[in-house]
Amino acid sequence: MAQSRGVAFLMNDRADLALATGCDGVHIGQEDTPYEEARRILGLGRIVGVTCHASRHLAMEAAEKGADYVAFGAFFPTATKEAKIRAEPELLRWWSELMTVPSVAIGGITAENCAALVQAGADFLAVIGAVWNDPDGPAAGVRRLNAAIDAAL
Repeated sequence: MAQSRGVAFLMNDRADLALATGCDGVHIGQEDTPYEEARRILGLGRIVGVTCHASRHLAMEAAEKGADYVAFGAFFPTATKEAKIRAEPELLRWWSELMTVPSVAIGGITAENCAALVQAGADFLAVIGAVWNDPDGPAAGVRRLNAAIDAAL
C-alpha cells in the first residue's frame, strides 16, 4: 500500500524479513544486525538506516560505512520503545551543518513538540504515536504533523 503511493516502507530491526517481504529497506538499532550484515543482505538497492542514539561517534561511523540515514533520539519521553538515551536538538543542528547523510529524529515526537527538531535540521521525523494514537485517527494525526512542520519551516 505504501509503495503504491510512492512511499518507502522500512522493516524495523530485521534485514532478512525486509528482504523476504519486499520492503524498501530496514531500520537497525545498535543491538540489531550490524550494518555490514544488513547491507550484505539487502544489497545497494535498498535503504539501511541506523539508530545512533545521541552519539556523534556512532553516527559518523554509520555514515562512513554507507548508511542511508542516521537516526538520533529519543528526543522526548515515549511509550513506543524504552528510551535509554535522551538526545538534544543541538545534535541535529551539528549533524545537518557538517554532514550530507540525512538524519531522522526519533522518540515522543508530536505536532506540539516537533518545531525545535525541524528547525534544528532533522530531515525526517519518526512519529509513530503522533499518528496512530491521535484521538481523531491517523489521518488527523498526519494533518496535524504536516501543519506543525510547515509552521516550523
